[in-house]
Amino acid sequence: MLTLLLLATTLLIQEPAATMEMTAAEKQFQEMLANVTLDGYFTVGDAAETRPDRYIIERVTKIKDDVWRFEARVVYNSKDFKATVPVPVKWAGDVPVLMLSNYSIPGQGIFSARILMYNGMYAGTWGAQAHGGKMFGKIVKNEAPKSEPPK
Repeated sequence: MLTLLLLATTLLIQEPAATMEMTAAEKQFQEMLANVTLDGYFTVGDAAETRPDRYIIERVTKIKDDVWRFEARVVYNSKDFKATVPVPVKWAGDVPVLMLSNYSIPGQGIFSARILMYNGMYAGTWGAQAHGGKMFGKIVKNEAPKSEPPK
């Protein structure tokens, strides 16, 4: 379901005027989400059935207090999309919580999500006007891109 949120909220975001100061927890969050795949599952309503969920995050950058720019690739319906999305992030102690509230997705409705990330895993809930569910999985570091040998 985060896939729909990322696809629908793809925006052009201006670069921050200056480098944002970051706490130790924020620096750790930025490193945790550099070149990773969120590999997991989501549910719909109270059903026990899980469906695969996958997001490739290239990087996250703090653009202002409590807002981070997520640069991601999303595979949905056999299509690969690049998305740059501003995501509010709040902190529960040292745990980042993504706080998407009432994001309008044309033709799909309005969605919200709360996703926490901790210890190499993520978990949360998502909701829409008529339904919602849970999402969870692991945060997996991707291999570094292989550079081409010099010619």
